[in-house]
Amino acid sequence: MDSNTMGERIRTMLYEKGMTQKDLATAAGITEAAVSLYIKGDRVPRSTVLSKIAIALNTTPEYLIEGIPNDVKGELGYARRLIARNVEQMTKSEKMELINILMGADDDQ
Repeated sequence: MDSNTMGERIRTMLYEKGMTQKDLATAAGITEAAVSLYIKGDRVPRSTVLSKIAIALNTTPEYLIEGIPNDVKGELGYARRLIARNVEQMTKSEKMELINILMGADDDQ
């Protein structure tokens, strides 16, 4: 399930981990009402709270905020989608730089 908002990602992770909003609130040291507001998208957590939520869900703040996966296989898929979306705006030089990175070429030679 590809979740588009932070609230949807939190909701999905709670479901996958068999946790309730109350469980997350307790683990992150916040109120259950705050968790509910974050999931609904009515409020955005401060960075310190976001970090606590991420730790409680065994993920990263980057995943919660932007959906950036925290595993290598997921990161590769994310990188592919990011490149595919932006390839038309890339200059030839930027494309060559990307190819060199992928081929393991060393810029310091």
